[in-house]
Amino acid sequence: MIGIDLVKIERIEGLIERHGDRALQRFLSPEEITLVSKPHTAAGFWAAKEACAKALGCGIGGECGFHDITISKTDRGAPRLTLSESVRARYGITDASLSITHDGGFAIAVVALEGKNSL
Repeated sequence: MIGIDLVKIERIEGLIERHGDRALQRFLSPEEITLVSKPHTAAGFWAAKEACAKALGCGIGGECGFHDITISKTDRGAPRLTLSESVRARYGITDASLSITHDGGFAIAVVALEGKNSL
């Protein structure tokens, strides 16, 4: 299962300017917020969570919210995606891969999920 999302960095930057930390808290955990030093990072995390929900086939909502998806970094700085236990169980997810890039004012994320259940 694969999902992709594209977001304009300026859009996320505007949310942060208008709402400050509350904007980040809407879609990021406190641990994720510590990883965000620039708007392009926040935009990449937003795109990653949207791409993950698309890979699940449900979108962000009741079955999978922003806080059911956690982004962290490996020791080498690569992004890592972790799903809540309830989402992993509901969809039978056994592995997740994430790639994020930024260019030309946009952040793009691709998520690949493996699982026991076919969507």
